[in-house]
This record gives sequence, C-alpha cells and structure tokens, in this order.
Amino acid sequence: MDRIDNYYTATLNDSTLYPKLDNDLSVDIAIVGGGFTGVATAIELLERGFSVALCEANRIGWGASGRNGGQVTGSLSGDKAMLKQLGNTHGEDAADFIWHLRWRGHSIIRERVARYGIDCDLKSGHLHAAWNDRDIPELIDTVDLAHSYGMEDEVSWMSTEAVHEMLETPLYKGGIYNKRCLHLHSLNLCVGEARAAASLGAHLFEQTQVLDIKGGVHPQVITAHGVVNARKIVLAGNAYHRLARKQLGGLLFPAILGNMTTVPLGDSLAAQINPRDVAVYDSRMVLDYYRVTADKRLMFGGGTNYSGRDIANVANVLTPSLIATFPALKGIPIEFAWTGTAGIVMNRIPLVGKFDQNVFYAQGYSGHGIATSHIVAEVLAEALTGTLEKFDVFAGFAHNRVPGSRVLGNAMLAMGMWYYQFKEKLQG
Repeated sequence: MDRIDNYYTATLNDSTLYPKLDNDLSVDIAIVGGGFTGVATAIELLERGFSVALCEANRIGWGASGRNGGQVTGSLSGDKAMLKQLGNTHGEDAADFIWHLRWRGHSIIRERVARYGIDCDLKSGHLHAAWNDRDIPELIDTVDLAHSYGMEDEVSWMSTEAVHEMLETPLYKGGIYNKRCLHLHSLNLCVGEARAAASLGAHLFEQTQVLDIKGGVHPQVITAHGVVNARKIVLAGNAYHRLARKQLGGLLFPAILGNMTTVPLGDSLAAQINPRDVAVYDSRMVLDYYRVTADKRLMFGGGTNYSGRDIANVANVLTPSLIATFPALKGIPIEFAWTGTAGIVMNRIPLVGKFDQNVFYAQGYSGHGIATSHIVAEVLAEALTGTLEKFDVFAGFAHNRVPGSRVLGNAMLAMGMWYYQFKEKLQG
C-alpha cells in the first residue's frame, strides 16, 4: 500500500522505491517495521558493524512516522510511572536516569541529521502552554527542575503577556519556552534515515508483509516470497502489526490522531500569528498541538480518538479549535487533513523487551514517538551488542495487560480520557 495523501507526502523530497523481498536472505539482525523505530535501529546496528534486513509491509514511513505533528518535545511518555517504579530500586538515581533519557532523542536526531545531510526542515523552539491557571504550578516546577539540571539558558517560564507576544492568540495563561526542543518534517526525517541506512549497506524491503516470525536457535522472518534468516529479530511495528499476539496482546491499543494543514499563509501572516516560529502544545490531557511548516502553513493537530475508531472528517473536527486558537485564520482554507494511529500503553511507559532469547520488541510511545523511538533504537542496539543496562531497565517495567480484544482496551482508554476531559471542562 502506498503512503496516504497528506502534507508530508506532498512535500516529500525523496521518492526512492525499495524492492519487495523475493528470495531468502541471511543477516545478523532482521527488523520488522519501516517507521522510526525500525529505521533508527537499523542505523544504530549498521554503525556498529552488523548486517541488517528490514521488512516494511507498505512504504518506509507509511504509518505514524509519516503522519504525526512533527514535534520533538521535552515530554517523555510514562515518566511519572517510570519514576514510581524505579524509585524503589534505584533511589535518587532514578530521577537522573529519567531526566537524561528524555533528552537523548534530541541529541541523536540532531547528530544524525548533520552526519547524513538529512533535509527535514529541522528547527528549534517549543512552547508548552498553560491552558488555565490551575496548570501553572506544575509547569513552573518543570522549569525549576530543568534549571536544577543546568538548562537555565534553554528553558524559561513565560508569563501570560509574554506568551501573547509569542503567539497571536487569546488562549493560555503562560507557558514553558524550551529552546532545546525541535520540530521537523517527520516523513523526510524517516525517509532520510532510510537512505542513510541503505548507504551503510542495509537491505531495505517495502511492500513486504511479514506473515510470521520464528524465534529459538534459528530465528526467521517469514514473508510470502522469501525468508530472512537472522541471529536476532527486532519487532518494530508499533500499532500496525498483529504479530506475536500471545506475548504482546493486551498491552498496546490504537488511538487515532487527527492532523491538518492550511494553505500557505505567506510570510506576513505566518509571522503575525507565530513570530518566534515555535511549535506548541497545551497542558490538557487531550491537547491541541501545532506549528508553522517550512512553506508557511499552519499544521494543527488534536481531536485524538481513544476508542480506536477513525475520525470521519478531520477538518470539521479540528477547525473550530484552530479558529479559537488563531482568530486571524478564520476562513483560511484547509488543504490537507489526515489521520494516523498511535500506540497507547495504559501506564504510558514504552514497551521494550524480548519474549524469546533472540526476539526483541519495541512499541507503544503514546504520542511521543519521534524522540522516544530514537532513544529506544539506541537502547536496542546496545542490548544486541551486549550492553544491557538500559534495556534491562525498560524490560523490567511492569505493565497492565487487558484481557480480551483491543475493543475492550480501547473502551477503557476512551472512558478514562472522557473522565479527564469532563473534569477539565468542569474546572474551567
């Protein structure tokens, strides 16, 4: 299946087609999934001297990696749950581990873009906006924490007035301005990384659906027209694969994300509404997020559907929020609107581990996939080369498994999100 029609595919700068797998192949590591996790893991392994084959059922970046909001923020999915679990075993070191982990993805992405010359509209600057006064104390605590780790020059608290100088919006009561956070063209990053992997010798296969995997002493990835024999297998399909249900079923649930872009606004209007060119998301549980693209469109996302059902008309759902955020954009046409599927974990901690001595998996970034996938890729590569310290931390996290079908899990997620939304509306 080809990539969907959206802003990212319309502005893709590399249309390379990789072949289908049509014979048997032997490599050190076989990877299932051609999104950020799979491609980034391939690069990490190739740079360490391994031979790698990657099988993608559709096209590189076909899933959430080519459909998201393009923000690389300072949020780390599941950090509070991580701290709670690690606090009992790692003491004060737990907080340090989590803090440094949350920024590792930013460093990897910056270094990789520079090393391989990846053109992905990489920019710095992000605002975590306070939706109401009630959210301010927790956000200020986050600023204080950043300063305690030496980020005084990169992270600052913005008053209501300062936010309104930064954005032409009637919303928000303040916010965290973070210079280290990034925003970018996510599909061009993913495809650029695939090109880098190919230059390092990776065997990349598109339109190659994996039908089954076999672990044990002689691991295999089985497709309709060929088998990849490997020493190790990495499952990196996130919410888009149904492999290894016995081991992974009931842990991950799909949530549908909506996103859209306006027509080009032009330099003047883009600078009017967002003069500092920052990416933004707000402090609600079910939030809006947006940024200005390289060609001066507003990309606006939100309306997450935790039931797992698709969003019927993304533009109709999101346009009222866009106009409430930027009244100056009332009447501006929407040119692209699309959905993507995020993998949600109940406690939000990414699922990283192995269920066979030779079969590893990584999935479930709960809406924070760009940075987290690159962190996890490095963790996997270290584990596959014998350094298990970080991998063992992730693999040791406890997760709740929901028995039965995905429908039940999504119903539980939807009820939980409805509760938080209702609570936020009552509190104003």
